[in-house]
Amino acid sequence: MLVLSLNRLGSNYFEAGCQWPRLHPLNERVIAVRHHPMLMVESTRQLALALQGSHLPITGNEPLEAVSVKMGLRLRAQPVERGSATDVAVALSVGDFARNGRGLTAFRVTAEYRHARVPFGTCSIRLARPEAPTVVAVGTAKTSAFLHPPAASVGAAADLDVMLARAHQGRVLVMPRDPRHPVFLPGPCSRLPILGVLEAGRQAVLLSSGMTSASVVGLRVDLHAPVPPHGARVETEAEPDSTRFLIMSAGSLAAEGSVMLLRP
Repeated sequence: MLVLSLNRLGSNYFEAGCQWPRLHPLNERVIAVRHHPMLMVESTRQLALALQGSHLPITGNEPLEAVSVKMGLRLRAQPVERGSATDVAVALSVGDFARNGRGLTAFRVTAEYRHARVPFGTCSIRLARPEAPTVVAVGTAKTSAFLHPPAASVGAAADLDVMLARAHQGRVLVMPRDPRHPVFLPGPCSRLPILGVLEAGRQAVLLSSGMTSASVVGLRVDLHAPVPPHGARVETEAEPDSTRFLIMSAGSLAAEGSVMLLRP
């Protein structure tokens, strides 16, 4: 858990506290750490779950799931951690409500992250009840037929964080090196959680562009259908201010997003 506290300030406004360990599994093992951008996304997701559990009446017994993520970073303002953990303050707002007679069926949470009173990032997540209940199976060949890229080439701290592999004719596929990754694939699942989808897109863009993780200033993803945990194809396309990624499952678009990079 990255969330320490959550308090209501108004009808749609909250404040929270998070703590990001320097030795979080996604962070590099260096003395001075700039936290992995997914810690901001995961913190926002956890805060959204906490809101559903204590402040927002939702429809049904199961919590709503993240279906869209958008985040941005101010690189020069990012905290650098040399000790054990970074304490982060969060200002939250909720809106874009969709309701039925029994409660919420969708909403959006937007979080501004601050360290030592200085804002360094924002993250917005839309949560809803997924329309497609099952994932489309994608056939894959033997594991030996795939080649995982080095961790550094996809902006990962360790080999087990690599979410991609190359197949025949240079195709890039979602193929987690660790099928039980504690963050991107927490426990057995029939579809890839949105954090894993976003990380697969981020890694694909860094792989195709040759840029490093330190150049990432923004991330976005929208889910259109469940993404299988193995075998979906990832395509990238450079645009004027970002690089777009598409994740295809059984010939259909399952997710799309973009990565904004700070060009030299």
